[in-house]
Amino acid sequence: MDIRIQPLEPDCYYHIYNRGINSTKIFENDENYNYFLNQFSKYVLTVSDVLAYCLMPNHFHFILKIKSKETLEYFLKNNVKSPSIVNEGLHASQNIASKQISKFISSYTQSFNKVNSRHGGLLERPFKRKKIDTEEYLRNLIIYIHQNPNDLNVDFRIFKYSSYKSILSKSKTNLMRDDVLNLFDGQENFIYCHEKKVNLEF
Repeated sequence: MDIRIQPLEPDCYYHIYNRGINSTKIFENDENYNYFLNQFSKYVLTVSDVLAYCLMPNHFHFILKIKSKETLEYFLKNNVKSPSIVNEGLHASQNIASKQISKFISSYTQSFNKVNSRHGGLLERPFKRKKIDTEEYLRNLIIYIHQNPNDLNVDFRIFKYSSYKSILSKSKTNLMRDDVLNLFDGQENFIYCHEKKVNLEF
């Protein structure tokens, strides 16, 4: 099955990523980045948890853990007109997460277009997704995503629109901070593992 359209299964981890059409910018300023994250919280955190992210000028990365089937079905019952729990189609539990991510991207695109007096698609469709099957790959992917700003000649440790600093802080967060640090056996090893560059193909 095409990885771009595979269902997002409950209780599974996924790398969700996408870029602007023809690699064009999808963020012009801080307001864009902040609105993007607000819309992400509104639409996507209802159906998934987030372990890591990085927003780059022309693309984005998220690592998500899709919520349980029971949670997705509860969301469906309470947020869709005349819902019925089915095993196939748009209202199947395995498609609810994809639908929410698509709504999130659409809402951001509409706002970006309005502000910038443009029309049409902003990001490639459908959004890309890859299931994460091992803890080793998950750890390496977290590092890879956090190191993305190095491509901009920006130190990833201080980059504003990444989860790296939030994972190391004590401030309130929607991130699965404890789960991420446990994957690395603690904060000290988390920092140490990020010192070596990781290259991944996906």
